[in-house]
Amino acid sequence: MINDLRCELSFKNLDQLKNKLEFCLNNQIYKFNIPCKGEIKKEFLLKVINYIDNHYKNIDVTYHFSFYHQFTKNKQTSYQNFINFIDICGVNKNKKILLVSGSTKKKNFEVVNVLNDFKNYFPRDVNFGVVYNPYYQTKEDNLLERARLKEKLNSGLINSIWLQFGSDIKALSREIKFLKKYIETNFDNKIEIYGSLFVPSKQFLARFKFRPWKNVFLSNEYLNSIDHSIFISKSILNLYLVNNICPLVETECSNLKQLEDTKKLFYYKF
Repeated sequence: MINDLRCELSFKNLDQLKNKLEFCLNNQIYKFNIPCKGEIKKEFLLKVINYIDNHYKNIDVTYHFSFYHQFTKNKQTSYQNFINFIDICGVNKNKKILLVSGSTKKKNFEVVNVLNDFKNYFPRDVNFGVVYNPYYQTKEDNLLERARLKEKLNSGLINSIWLQFGSDIKALSREIKFLKKYIETNFDNKIEIYGSLFVPSKQFLARFKFRPWKNVFLSNEYLNSIDHSIFISKSILNLYLVNNICPLVETECSNLKQLEDTKKLFYYKF
């Protein structure tokens, strides 16, 4: 089971990327997500794509494209850079791209805008994914998130949905049911669902309490008890697996200690 997960890799240079990839491959992990944030954006992100294509042709990679972090100068230039990004992915045979608006959305330059403006341009052999947050705490925000997702899916370009992380199991279960029913009712082609997963640690909980992430909703019970947070994360993992949702581990999993902590979560007994 552990070998079927996806790992998100964060790094500051190509040497770090190489070391982390080699560690994962040596431990039979072959599926990766490359985020678009921090140092990993713009020209460096393009170098990463070329590097992986030249040295690791057989791994399964999904590249993130953040319209917030990739914004340059103005909307027109940013659109052109996005088209160039798609072209480079196509040349390098990297066909999986996760489109991300960003926690702070750029006006008229976010996923919904781009899908509406460019749906006739996008090559049909590229697999585009979008993010969905099942944890909004008000009915109004939840309905708005559903409406935005429907607009994205109705573009006809989306092949995958990637669930944000949170701690409300009931909300997650409800939204998974909504997603499955909506997809089954409205789409003939298969739309895959992936789920974000964090392996809790005391350091992670302390950092999040000090500086919470926008639109990531973690309860006080989750944040104040490592045992409770592990129980919730395991419950989320079980819910994913029961619903054939592939987990994406967003915490670091690139050394023996991190790998063992991840394995413990997968084999955790209630």
